[in-house]
Amino acid sequence: MNGAKSLVQTLLAAGVGTCFANPGTSEMHFVAALDQVPGMKCVLGLQENVVTGMADGYYRLARKPACTLLHCAPGLANGMGNLHNARRARSGIVNIVGDQATHHRPHDAPLTGDTTGMAQTVSAWVHTSTRTADLGRDAVQAVRAASTHPGQIATLILPADVSWQEGGVVGVPISAPPPPAIDGGAIDGAARILRNHRDVLILLAGPAVLAEGQALAWRIAQATGAAVMASYVTAHLARGRGHMQLERVPYGMDAAIKALDPFRNIILVNAVPPVGFFGYPGMPSIQYHPQTRFHTLSRPDQDPVEALEGLATALGAPQVAMPDPGPRPDPARGAPTPEGLAQTLAALMPEQAIVSDESISYGRGFYRLTHAAPAHDWLRLAGGAIGDGMPVATGAALGARKQRRVINLQADGSAMYSLQSLWTQAREQLPVTTVILSNRKYNILIGEYQSVGATPGATAMSMLDLGNPSLGWVQLANGMGVEAARATSLDACADLMKASFGKPAPFVIELMI
Repeated sequence: MNGAKSLVQTLLAAGVGTCFANPGTSEMHFVAALDQVPGMKCVLGLQENVVTGMADGYYRLARKPACTLLHCAPGLANGMGNLHNARRARSGIVNIVGDQATHHRPHDAPLTGDTTGMAQTVSAWVHTSTRTADLGRDAVQAVRAASTHPGQIATLILPADVSWQEGGVVGVPISAPPPPAIDGGAIDGAARILRNHRDVLILLAGPAVLAEGQALAWRIAQATGAAVMASYVTAHLARGRGHMQLERVPYGMDAAIKALDPFRNIILVNAVPPVGFFGYPGMPSIQYHPQTRFHTLSRPDQDPVEALEGLATALGAPQVAMPDPGPRPDPARGAPTPEGLAQTLAALMPEQAIVSDESISYGRGFYRLTHAAPAHDWLRLAGGAIGDGMPVATGAALGARKQRRVINLQADGSAMYSLQSLWTQAREQLPVTTVILSNRKYNILIGEYQSVGATPGATAMSMLDLGNPSLGWVQLANGMGVEAARATSLDACADLMKASFGKPAPFVIELMI
């Protein structure tokens, strides 16, 4: 068999059964092998940043890596924004990046680039296959790296001739290494802090904010009086009825400093000490009090459930019920507001929905108003590179095997980075409802002007204005094959949301805010 066939067979044998692709000439033998070797689910994205974002969303729900297929260095470059976000989300992805044939590369053809150097900025593992006979073995190592807890990005660079030459050998899958064991001393130290201090915050991140970790953290908090929060950049949270009414460290520096000021001891559970997204004139970079002491219970590469179980046992923390968030609200009415949209979402979302949240500044208060919703998963932009909400929603729908409704809360400016996601949603008939928050401006940057102390004028404000010409999201969605409608009130938005939740297909609501 040729190298391409050995690669596809190796990926399937290692449990990688989905390929998000935007292929080019260098990858044509791999594309042919996808036809000739049955078993791989192939999903086409019309831009590489959609491809990589879909792979991120897929991992968050499926908890196993997919592969991407990207065309040479420029294709990898197009996908790097969402690979940056996936790295911050600690999602497992196997990138297959085509490259010039080994004999052709010295001629510096137009598409030649420093693929290795680019890949290293977003990948935990990078390797170029140079022999067809080794390609299967290399693919096994890539899958192992991507599957390493809690998830990593692995990039396998595939020269065209390594793909087309005969002599391929299917690799034998190997298991990913287990997470490093939790240090008993860390458990004892955290228990001692919780017994002896009342100014303690347990800061959760990574898998610690999923259902099992939350239940343990709640037990510990109830037994000790400690507070619990989630890191702001946490990518995937279990939320709604049956879970903690968990709030994040705020985004804004003033609010974050105020929220963290009472705590002189912070126990890190897969989290890192919180810092601001940016440096501001006259403001510190850190969000916690300078006298705060940090106590690491578990690192991001460790299993937080094991750590929290050990801590609950050390404290003798009894089983406790989750707090009741109160009755489910009714849909809001009238003019759109952030609070009204959150209330409407909580009132109407189906059981076990998935929310892909790239609402940016409009949605910073959504959490406190959606605790009484049915149990759901909430996916967030972890790396700050806008343009992940729509592709993450698309990949999540596939990761959930199209069995759960996905609701994409999407700022209009960042949606334009990856609106091609809608085409893939239509092609795959995915159950995704996208609510475009249409204020026709980069509103987060208007807020940042004040934070950095700059004074905007007419030219500056025109650079943040999306209203000349105005974006027409109904027409844009229709052009991608997706049904859409505009809403100017929360009443109309609620009616459209309810109708869309019953459709086995994507739907876009342009909410004029």
